[in-house]
Amino acid sequence: MARLPLIDPETTTGDIRASFDRMPVKLNIFRMMAHAEANMIPAMRLGNSILHRQKLSAANRELLILQVAQLEGGAYEWRQHVPIALGVGVTQRQVDGLERGDYGGEAFNAAERALLAFCREVTRNVRVAEPVFADMRKHFSEQETVEAIVAIGFYMMMARLTEATETDLDSAAGMRVYDGGKPRSN
Repeated sequence: MARLPLIDPETTTGDIRASFDRMPVKLNIFRMMAHAEANMIPAMRLGNSILHRQKLSAANRELLILQVAQLEGGAYEWRQHVPIALGVGVTQRQVDGLERGDYGGEAFNAAERALLAFCREVTRNVRVAEPVFADMRKHFSEQETVEAIVAIGFYMMMARLTEATETDLDSAAGMRVYDGGKPRSN
């Protein structure tokens, strides 16, 4: 049971209520985040931009998110993002490798191994050793490198939110939530 009560979306007002009303699934992570009224909508916008607007490919982004979840013990993020990862092209073999902490196996190509090594350095050490940074730059643009750092940091924050508050795990909403956040074409 969560250490703080989950906010009931029906009791919210204004922009937060409008945000909940647009959600295809009112996940507990958002119901917990709603305690931080001034931060909820900006955080959700940042999360949505990470999921839908970065140049970094969806599969590479999900590899980062799953590795952060694995390293941080983020059970909530792991549960929600495995189906998304599989939905955007990450293989079950890669998911299994991440879950085991096997980042160098044949499941990952050279670019993915560089990305995952970079993620481990950012997550564990903050500073990235020069050889790891150089390997990342061989495979990814400056924009993708910075986007990777932003994605890593955001999902570290979300893992801390859910783990510190012991947010109750929802059933995996997967692609339903992911697709619900896609920009709408005019």
